[in-house]
Amino acid sequence: METYLILFVPVLLLSMFVQWRFKNKFAKYAEMQLNSGFSGKEVAEKMLHDNGIYNVKVVSSEGQLTDHYNPQDLTVNLSTDVYYGRSVAAAAVAAHECGHAVQHAKSYHWLQFRSNMVPVVSISSTLLQWVLLIGVLLIGFTGNPVVLGIGVLGLALITIFSLITLPVEFDASNRALAWLKNNQNVMYTSEENAQAKDALWWAAMTYVVAALGSLANLLYYASMLFRSRD
Repeated sequence: METYLILFVPVLLLSMFVQWRFKNKFAKYAEMQLNSGFSGKEVAEKMLHDNGIYNVKVVSSEGQLTDHYNPQDLTVNLSTDVYYGRSVAAAAVAAHECGHAVQHAKSYHWLQFRSNMVPVVSISSTLLQWVLLIGVLLIGFTGNPVVLGIGVLGLALITIFSLITLPVEFDASNRALAWLKNNQNVMYTSEENAQAKDALWWAAMTYVVAALGSLANLLYYASMLFRSRD
């Protein structure tokens, strides 16, 4: 229990703080209309075309925070508020998702590595909860650590995936912010650029916290595994 508290309580508190700041920042910047009047869809299309990308479509997807780039069907999917929105937040999110499309077009190595891991991580995530449960029960009743060891390996894969996600997300944001800064017809003022940077920074922090949570989970079950061998 002590190990659990040491590992998870700080991560939980940090996660709550980051999520709170992230939501507040985006709500704030969603109210700040772009001086240029560009919509998220228009920002996305312009960024794609400026980077010589014409085979990627910008489409609207229902829900909130559903924004993503899909390399399988070559679409930038923007939530309704971002797709139609003409705010600093909408522009920042649209440009960020196009940053992933640019990564794909330029064969950015971390994105390729992450994409290659997706099938394995998907299978691991689906089965992992049951593997860990059975592994913990077997150690408790029989002392056999094999199944828990398999679970720890699965957690290690998910943690590596979470860590690889970080450079992918930060790079996409950097590409987005550099493009926005160089396109003053989209963002007129340095204040708007600063607001976009702030919004994307807190979005990136959610991935950092997720990676820390994954690492804490790995350490917890790994410590349980190693203790069973003593």
